[in-house]
Amino acid sequence: MIVGLIVACEVAFWVLLAVGLTFRYVLRMPRAGLAVLLCEPLLEVVLFAVTAMDLRNGAEPDWKHGLAAVYIGFTVGLGHSMIKWADVRVAHRFAGGPPPVKPPKYGTARAVHEWKVAGRWILAAVVALALLQAAVWYVGGDGETESLRAWQQRMLFVIGINLLIAGNYTLFPKREPARLK
Repeated sequence: MIVGLIVACEVAFWVLLAVGLTFRYVLRMPRAGLAVLLCEPLLEVVLFAVTAMDLRNGAEPDWKHGLAAVYIGFTVGLGHSMIKWADVRVAHRFAGGPPPVKPPKYGTARAVHEWKVAGRWILAAVVALALLQAAVWYVGGDGETESLRAWQQRMLFVIGINLLIAGNYTLFPKREPARLK
């Protein structure tokens, strides 16, 4: 049931995004579009509530409960930037908005960009870690929490990878190729 709900939340995320942006730019109803886009967080609230109820009703915590926490964390950390990414492109395509800005390729500007990206991923992982820890406490010492702990280790890995990538761009900035005269 939890996996099906996660899939339904993901599908609903993209449907709400498409409907919200359609209202906003194609139908020229920006307030209605904003109202639809503001319904997105309700998906995570429903997933959180159902997962908590499942654990409360005695379900053994397993990978599905961990996946739900990770999904919520990643939606919190990355959802807004995904909506902004799509919004800029739809505005450009259907409403005469400016073209999307490409990320910088070189130097300090690229390092700053990579730290911002890493910050979003780290936020996602930290939220997931917190939800996973809350689930461990919620289940208590009697329950099987190994699968939740395994998800926590994965989130620490995600944090480490993002720190490595951003740190690499800081310590070894990519230089612009020399131009021939």
